[in-house]
Amino acid sequence: MDVINTLFFFTGLLIALSVLGSRVSSMIGLPLLLIFLGLGMLAGEEGVLGIEFDNYPLAFLISHLALAMILLDGGLRTRLKTFRVAFKPALTLASAGVFITGGLVGLFAMWIFDLGLVEGLLVGAIVGSTDAAAVFSMLSGRGLNLNERVGATLEIESGTNDPMAIFLTLVLVEILVGDIGGPVETGLMLIEQFGLGLVIGVGAGWLSGRLLRWVDLAPGLYSLLALSLGFCIFGLTSFLGGSGFLAIYLAGLMIGNQKGRHLNYILPVHDGLAWLSQIGLFLVLGLLVSPSDLLHYALPATLVGLMLIFVARPLAVLVSLKPFFKFRWRELGFISWVGLRGAVPIVLAIFPVIGGVEGAELYFNVAFAVVLLSLLLQGGTLSLMARWTRVLIPTPVSPNHRGPLGILPENDYEMFVYRVENEDLADVPIRLLRFPSGALISALFREHAMLHPKGSTRLQLEDVLCVIGRSEDLPALNRLFNGEAKLKQERAFFGTFTFEGEARMQDIADAYGLTLSPGEREMSLSEFVSLRVGGHPVVGDDVDWHGIHWVVSEMDGNRVTRVGLRLY
Repeated sequence: MDVINTLFFFTGLLIALSVLGSRVSSMIGLPLLLIFLGLGMLAGEEGVLGIEFDNYPLAFLISHLALAMILLDGGLRTRLKTFRVAFKPALTLASAGVFITGGLVGLFAMWIFDLGLVEGLLVGAIVGSTDAAAVFSMLSGRGLNLNERVGATLEIESGTNDPMAIFLTLVLVEILVGDIGGPVETGLMLIEQFGLGLVIGVGAGWLSGRLLRWVDLAPGLYSLLALSLGFCIFGLTSFLGGSGFLAIYLAGLMIGNQKGRHLNYILPVHDGLAWLSQIGLFLVLGLLVSPSDLLHYALPATLVGLMLIFVARPLAVLVSLKPFFKFRWRELGFISWVGLRGAVPIVLAIFPVIGGVEGAELYFNVAFAVVLLSLLLQGGTLSLMARWTRVLIPTPVSPNHRGPLGILPENDYEMFVYRVENEDLADVPIRLLRFPSGALISALFREHAMLHPKGSTRLQLEDVLCVIGRSEDLPALNRLFNGEAKLKQERAFFGTFTFEGEARMQDIADAYGLTLSPGEREMSLSEFVSLRVGGHPVVGDDVDWHGIHWVVSEMDGNRVTRVGLRLY
């Protein structure tokens, strides 16, 4: 009984410290996942609490459960519309990029550790893929609003690159233990990993989404059903020889992109479950490592990590993306830098231990050291690099709070809460506001007192408005309640003047005294900008033309609807 009580106490203590560590992370800028790992190491056998934990099979099981949960949540929050600009480059990075990165790191590890070719390549395969937990956590935790081309590429890559890394690791482990099949069998394994993961993930995920939209449950049960269906998809795919990680990410993608009231109940709960999974995952992995063993490999492993960060990852990004896709050099630089390593390399390093590979402790400790270096060096400078490479766009205005009313099963009305911060709205009667049709103000709070708004009610700064509307009303409402600080940021980035995307280039050229080629005269501004950026424009793309920066400020699908004019 004392053992159970002790387990509860230390589990609760470590999770509580991890949660409180998020405040430390935000204050000093230290990556949060690094704090989780550090707490696990401090609690380990050579740390303060002295907890002895060397159960690799149990750690392997916990890691799979946690990664599955993290990938499911990542898929739920990824919008399908981002695939229009990022699917092909992300898939290229997730396959060819992992292969190139692993190969380069493997050759370097072979030299630095004096290993055979297969042993060196196994080191490269283990650390070759980016980590979804690290990428999702770091990008969202730092509040970085990246342009869609860069942000979507990084998120989709991290969610889909596990099959290649697992395939390479399994093949190399089987070669070392003498269980490898022929080339045909190996090729079929690769096809199974990607093919079954893709087919089952998309198919079963779509069916799961339809079920969640159709079934009528208590609010708390939607998230439980989504989680159980995700785990079923993960287990079935893995049992059949496919990639469960790819399948559960795609299943989350299919569920999250079918609109319905179920998402209002699922997303908040899964956010907490994803955080709990990250905390538990990194605590367990921190418990598993012995700092004394880690120090033994520290210097050569650091060299491997530096080679990965500064040579292998940038070369893989350059070879995989530059010849085939329209990325700018600064975007490629940021994508290279956000090759974050996290839990996945450490989990993959458990494969040689369980498989009985000779000298398996080398792989585990090297992977752990590389992850520490990546989180510290890359994760700690993420915001700085984003500003330096100019991949950030102004954070859009959003309601202070929002929530569904639960009246309609689909396309439900929501309550949006805004604070009046725009000086242009001060002393303006409500009836003069350019509200989207169908939206209305249900309540107005002033100095902590609720007023009943009428058409003649004049707004004041710091008023809080409760607006009932639908999600399609948000762009218009956000523009209406845009605060002065946000307006200044947007004007500095997009320019003071804006043009409709349908404006004729000939009219613009005549107004500003610019020269056009014959083929450009009949183009719209939208067509002109799209052509100059190489297709698939995103908000934040800019075209330098006659000393003027033309900046895409609004998009509707693949069509540019508004373009800002920046004179510097």
